[in-house]
Amino acid sequence: QVHLVESGGGLVQAGGSLRVSCAASERTFSSYPMGWFRQAPGKERDIVAATDWSGRSTYYADSVKGRFTISRDNAKNTAYLQMSMLKAEDTAVYYCAAKQRAGSPTYYIGEYEYNYWGQGTQVTVSS
Repeated sequence: QVHLVESGGGLVQAGGSLRVSCAASERTFSSYPMGWFRQAPGKERDIVAATDWSGRSTYYADSVKGRFTISRDNAKNTAYLQMSMLKAEDTAVYYCAAKQRAGSPTYYIGEYEYNYWGQGTQVTVSS
């Protein structure tokens, strides 16, 4: 069982930047693909970005491409989502997730594909 804890959310002005982190309780996280999802009020949870176990293969939703960067530090069992040029429509609860498939060289973008989820961190962008 891997426990994931997000942190770093908060209130930021439009155009600003914020980095959210995802810390894992188990060393095995470093071998798992992971992703970031977000859910805005009244909307479904959607994929934001995803990466393979190494961080070399990445995916971004069109809405964040060029503004967000996903990365991971496997030595620290931690993943990050660097968000810049934030917009009001980026306001949501951000969740990290990990898929229990060690060493997978690909990323996964389906919510149903992930085994472990964090509790989420609120990001609010004021316009």
